Amino acid sequence: MSGKAKDILQMDLYGLLAIESSATTKEIKKAYRQKALTCHPDKNPDNPKAAELFHQLSQALEVLTDAAARAAYDKICTAKKQAEERNRKLDDTRKKIKLDLEARERQAEAQTQEEVQNTRTLEEEIARLREEGSRQLEEEQRLIREQIQREREAQQQQTGDSTQRQSEVERCSRSNVTPKLKLKWKCKKNDEMNGGYSKDILLRLLQKYGDVLNVIVSIKKKGSAVVEFATVRAAERAVKNECGLSGNPLKIWWLEGQPEVIPPASQPGSFMSSQSSLTNERDYESVVMMRMRQAAERQRLIEQMQREDEEDAARS
Repeated sequence: MSGKAKDILQMDLYGLLAIESSATTKEIKKAYRQKALTCHPDKNPDNPKAAELFHQLSQALEVLTDAAARAAYDKICTAKKQAEERNRKLDDTRKKIKLDLEARERQAEAQTQEEVQNTRTLEEEIARLREEGSRQLEEEQRLIREQIQREREAQQQQTGDSTQRQSEVERCSRSNVTPKLKLKWKCKKNDEMNGGYSKDILLRLLQKYGDVLNVIVSIKKKGSAVVEFATVRAAERAVKNECGLSGNPLKIWWLEGQPEVIPPASQPGSFMSSQSSLTNERDYESVVMMRMRQAAERQRLIEQMQREDEEDAARS
C-alpha cells in the first residue's frame, strides 16, 4: 500500500467535507468550495495547519468525484464498519478474554524491556566505574612510584638501603607489634557497595607502599577497616600519601606501631658502635618473638572490631 493511499484511508473524507456518504458529485464540489474558501492558506497566514487541511480537502475532492476511486474507498470503509460491528457483537466473556490477553502481553513486553534496560544500565555503570577506577589507580600508582623513587635516592645518599631496613627491624623489635592503621570513609548504612571500597580495592590501593599482611573490613560498621603492614616504612608512606578514591576519600591514622622520633646521637663513636652490636645480637630473638605474637595480635584486633560493631549497632 502506498503512503498516499494509507493516508487517505486514515481520513474520513465525507466527514472532512461535512456531507453524507450518499452525496452527489455536485454536492461534493459545493461542499469543497465552501470549506476550501475558509481554510485556504492565503486567508490563514498565521495558522500553520491551514495548508495541511487544504491539502486534505483536495484529496477528498479528488477521490470522491472519481467513480472508481470512490467505489474502492466506500468498499474499504464498509468492510471496516462491518469489522467494527462484529467486534461490538462479541459477548462479554470473549471480549474480557481478549482484553486480558492483550494486557498480559503488553505487561510482559514492558517488563522484558525494563529488565533489558536495567541490565544495560547496570553494565554501563560497572564499565564506567572500572574505567574510572583503573585510570585513577594507574595515575595514583605512577605518582607514588615517582615519589618513592625520589625518597629512595635521597635516603641512599644519607644512610643507604641497608641502614633503612635495619632501622625498621629495630623499631618493630622494640614495640613487639606490627604497624596497623585505621581507615575511615563515608558510607550509608544500606549501601551494599560499602562506599566503593572492598578488601580487594583497599589492597590494590595500599600494596604499592609495601607488603600488606592483613586487611580487615568491618561488616557491621560501614565505612571502616584496619590494615596491617609488614614494615613501619610502608605504613608511614600510606599515612602520608594515600587519599583513596576521588569521589570518596579515605581518612587514615595510626592504630598501633607508630614509630617514636629518636633524636640523633651527639657522639657517633664507640658508644654507637657498641649499641649497634648489642642491637644486632638481639635482632633474631626480637623478630622471632614479634612473628609469634602477630597471629594473636590479629585475633585480638578482630575481636576488638567486632565488639565495637556490636556496641555501635546497639546504640543505633
